[in-house]
Amino acid sequence: MTALDALPPLRDVIARHGLAARKSLGQNFLLDLNLTRRIARSAGSLADHTIVEVGPGPGGLTRALLMEGARRVVAIERDERCLPALAEIEAAAPGRLTVIHGDALEVNMAALVDGPARVVANLPYNVATPLLVNWLETDPWPPWFSSLTLMFQREVAERIVAEPGSKDYGRLGVLAQWRTEPDILFDIGPKAFTPPPKVTSSVVHLIPRVQPIACELRLLERLTAAAFGQRRKMLRSSLQSLGVPAAELLAAAGIEPTERAERLTVDQFCALARMLAEMQVPT
Repeated sequence: MTALDALPPLRDVIARHGLAARKSLGQNFLLDLNLTRRIARSAGSLADHTIVEVGPGPGGLTRALLMEGARRVVAIERDERCLPALAEIEAAAPGRLTVIHGDALEVNMAALVDGPARVVANLPYNVATPLLVNWLETDPWPPWFSSLTLMFQREVAERIVAEPGSKDYGRLGVLAQWRTEPDILFDIGPKAFTPPPKVTSSVVHLIPRVQPIACELRLLERLTAAAFGQRRKMLRSSLQSLGVPAAELLAAAGIEPTERAERLTVDQFCALARMLAEMQVPT
């Protein structure tokens, strides 16, 4: 038995440290070690990577990552109440766990890793989408991480992988699919969490594309904001806010002016972004 195996059950740790999950922090603790180890394994090889974990809470997934052979785990936790529980795991895995007390939205994660890295996290619901967008907007690209294995509410996961023409297809799906290959691996029901959320969760695995379709990130973001901001309108109307003749822009990209945002492919959005660049749109 290893020192990690000898750690007390997570429910005991939560009770001893008074770690009642806080809704304001988007906390829902996953205590089932079989599930956390499944998440850890689904991330791919761990022994040759630094693993960045966001929102470890009492350390259920942290334990699993270390048990599954992670070379090093960097855990970023905003809630100072959780630090003593994480310190116990740190002591049980000397030199393999580093705990950072801070807000993940403000931490420079690339500076915390040396060599190959993966992000594996049961993300707090209230910051899950902003964190994903931050990782997708990483510059330069390819990014500092070789994969993202993240838990979201099921409805967010569906938006990430949604195809053109579906009701879930939007800005997040375009950005995620432009820069990565996303895939929903499996769902986890509410009863697995403490406290149980009102929704099903999904584990999503995203692998960065080495060479995304050529276009500028800032222009792609402007286009999708304009197009999906008025998704019921035809593109000839919704793209007028870009400050260029929408009809000319669409014609240059080979897109019918009567099309709507939800029907365009990622390739077509990238073509629009390239045409936008040629028309020297002001920032």
